Amino acid sequence: MINKIIAFSINNKFIIGLLTLALIGTGIWSMMTVNLGSVPDITNNQVQVITQSPNLATEDIEQFVTYPVELSMGNLPGVTEIRSISRFGLSVVTIVFKDDMGTYLPRQLVQEKLNELGETIPDKFGSPAMGPISTGLGQIYEYTIKPKEGYETEYSPMELRTIQDWIIKRQLTLLEGVVEVNSFGGSIKQYEVAINPEKLNSMGISISEVYEALARNNVNTGGAYIEKNKMSNFIRGEGLIRSLEDIRKIAITTENSIPITIGDVAEDVQFGNQVRYGAFTQDGEEAVGGIIMMLKGANPNAVIQDVKDRMAEVEKSLPEGLTIEPIIDRSELIARTTDTVKTNLLEGALIVIFALVLLLGSLRGGLITATTIPLSLLFAFILMKQFNVWANLMSLGAIDFGIIIDGAVIIIEGTVYEIQKRIRSGKVKFNQAKMDEVAYDAGSTMMSSAFFGQIIILIVFTPILFLTGVEGKMFKPMAYTFGFAMIGAIFLCLTYVPMMSALFMKPIQNKKNWFGRFERWLERISDKIIGGIQRVYMPLLKGALKLKLIVVGAAAVLLVLAGFLFSRMGGEFVPQL
Repeated sequence: MINKIIAFSINNKFIIGLLTLALIGTGIWSMMTVNLGSVPDITNNQVQVITQSPNLATEDIEQFVTYPVELSMGNLPGVTEIRSISRFGLSVVTIVFKDDMGTYLPRQLVQEKLNELGETIPDKFGSPAMGPISTGLGQIYEYTIKPKEGYETEYSPMELRTIQDWIIKRQLTLLEGVVEVNSFGGSIKQYEVAINPEKLNSMGISISEVYEALARNNVNTGGAYIEKNKMSNFIRGEGLIRSLEDIRKIAITTENSIPITIGDVAEDVQFGNQVRYGAFTQDGEEAVGGIIMMLKGANPNAVIQDVKDRMAEVEKSLPEGLTIEPIIDRSELIARTTDTVKTNLLEGALIVIFALVLLLGSLRGGLITATTIPLSLLFAFILMKQFNVWANLMSLGAIDFGIIIDGAVIIIEGTVYEIQKRIRSGKVKFNQAKMDEVAYDAGSTMMSSAFFGQIIILIVFTPILFLTGVEGKMFKPMAYTFGFAMIGAIFLCLTYVPMMSALFMKPIQNKKNWFGRFERWLERISDKIIGGIQRVYMPLLKGALKLKLIVVGAAAVLLVLAGFLFSRMGGEFVPQL
C-alpha cells in the first residue's frame, strides 16, 4: 500500500502539486479563522443561580434562599457537585454538571426547577435567576468612562453611571458573542422621597399608603379602543413619573375633597443613589466602567474585534467631553502569547533547516525537508478548524519539528544515498525517468520503517485523549494538535517528499557554476562533521559494548537519582503569563 502511494505520487506530479496548493490555501484560511486563545479554558460545565435580596442578613439568605435552591437542584440528572456562597443580600449556588451534557441542556433543567421554586422562597426574599453563559475566562474586555481634559467637573459619578447603563451598555449587549455587560462604579440614580413622620401622623396617613400611592401612580394603562365614524381610537392612560414635580403632585388620599399629595407630607423629593458597598477605582481615583463577558465557546479574538469596532461607534454617541479608555484587552494577552509561540516555532524551524543543510550536505534536500514543517502545520490547522480545537499556548507549543520532519529526513537521506550508489557503480545519465526510479527506490526502502515509527509516536500520545476533567481540558488540545501535525507529516512523506525529490534532487552536472561549487562545499562540510562525530562516537560505542555491566549500572543509578530529584522538585499548575 505504501509503495503504491509513493509510485502514484511520483507518476502524477501535477495532481500532487495541485493537492499541495489546495493544502496551502485551505490551511491559510483555517489558520486565519481558527479559534485563538491564550490558554485552554478548564472551567467545568456549571450553571450559577444568583439571588439578590438587599435587605436580608447572611443567616436568612442561607436558610430561606440558598438551602431551598440547593435542595431542588440536587436530584437533577448529570449533577456532579453543588456548592454555594451566602452573604449579606446575596446567594450564589453553583451546580456542576457532567461535561458531556453540553451547555444548554443543564440550563434548561435548572430553569425548570427555578419555575417550581416560587412557592418555596418567601415573598420579597428575591427571585433566583441563572447567571450568564460564560466561564472563568469570559472577562475579555474592561473599560472606563473618563472625562477629557477640561471636562473633569462637568459630569458627576451619578451621571457617568447613567451614561454607562443607558447608552454604552445597551449598544454593547447587541453584539454577537457578548453575553453580558456588567457596570461598576459611580452612583446608581434613583428618586428619593424623604417623608416627615410628624406630618404623616398629624394627617392620619400610614407609610404603607405612601408606598401604595407611589406604585399606583407610576404606571401606564391601556383602555382598549373606541369606534367612532368607522375609525378605532386607541385609549391609553399615561401615568409614568417624568420628573420630581410629578412625584410631589401624586395624591395619597383626600380630606374634605382636598387631595393630600406627596409634597404635603415630604421633607424633600430629590435625586439620590443606592447604598454603596464598594468602589471602582483607577489610578487611585474613583471611576465608572464596565466588564464585557464573552459567551462560552465563542472566539475571543473575533468578539473583541467586534467590541472594539462597536466602541468606536459608541464613543461618537457619548455626550461632549467623554471618552472610553480600555483597561483590560484579552486580545493583547492572546497576541503576546501567540507571538511568543510563533517566535519560538520560527527560531526552531530555522535551527532545524540549518542543521539539515549542514548534516545532509545538500541545500535542496534541506529545503525540501524544511518545507514539510509549514505544510504539516497548515494540515494541522485544517483539522483543528474542523474538530473545533483551539489554538493556544498548550496546543501550538506541543509541536516538535524534529519529530515532524523525521520521515522526510529519512527519505531525502535515502535519495542521496541512492544517487551516490548509482554514481559509484558507473556513469549514469540522470534524466527524469532515472530520478523517478531513484525517488521510488529511496521512498519504498526507507518509508516502511519511518512510517511505523511515526505511527508508534502517534500511539504514544493516544492515552492523553482519554483524560477527563481539568487534565483533559488542559492537555487534549496538545495531543490533538500534535497528532494532526504528525498525520500531515505522514501524508507528506508518502506523497509530497518523493515527488519533490524526483523533481529537484537531480545531481548537478556542471559543478563549476556558483551553485555547484556551493553544493560541493556543503558536501565537504557535511563529510567533516559526520566524520568528526563518528571519530568521537565509535570509541564510546565500542567501550560501552565491552563494559556492559558498568553501563547498565550507571544507567540504573542515574534513573534512581533522577527519580529522587523529581520527587523533590516544586511544581505549578500552569506557567505564569
